[in-house]
Amino acid sequence: MRIILASQSPRRRELMDLLQIKYEVIPSEVDETFEEGLSIAEQSKRLAYIKAKEVFNKTSGDRIVIGSDSMIVKDKLTYGKPKDKEDAIRILNELKGSSHKVITSLCIMIQEKGKFKQYLNYDLAEVYLKDMTQSEIKKWVDTGKALDKAGGYAIQSEFCVFIDKIEGNYTTVVGLPMHKLYDAIKSYII
Repeated sequence: MRIILASQSPRRRELMDLLQIKYEVIPSEVDETFEEGLSIAEQSKRLAYIKAKEVFNKTSGDRIVIGSDSMIVKDKLTYGKPKDKEDAIRILNELKGSSHKVITSLCIMIQEKGKFKQYLNYDLAEVYLKDMTQSEIKKWVDTGKALDKAGGYAIQSEFCVFIDKIEGNYTTVVGLPMHKLYDAIKSYII
């Protein structure tokens, strides 16, 4: 069975590598614009779905296509990837010294022997950031690692010194809830 990760995220690839299975990467090329009237969880699930669906539609045969999307929410505000360094600094100033939620959605589309199955769900974690000085924020942003991550940070990097604690699954914060992914595909990979 072909297993396809519909993401170009290096972090999602690192998490997939933990499964020690053969898989391929085919990044989705969808418009990630929000749709009016959807909750944050529904937005995230929708984006994971359209990412998986786009790659599913351009492949064929028996396959598992995995799409995912992460968002950060604090005080009803949603944070995606920063547009530029100034935006990353703004976001981190809004997140520092408090907690926020990370929602990571997962869509798995399975085609096997002419039968189709779909799994669509999300996982939630709470991340508590320490207070950070402006020089600490600037130093982090200047690494260039803030721009391709929701919320402008990476828990699995040197930024970890600013994480006070997390409540929930670590892999959800990184960007692919492995506990949910494994449960959904284990019968195909064991």
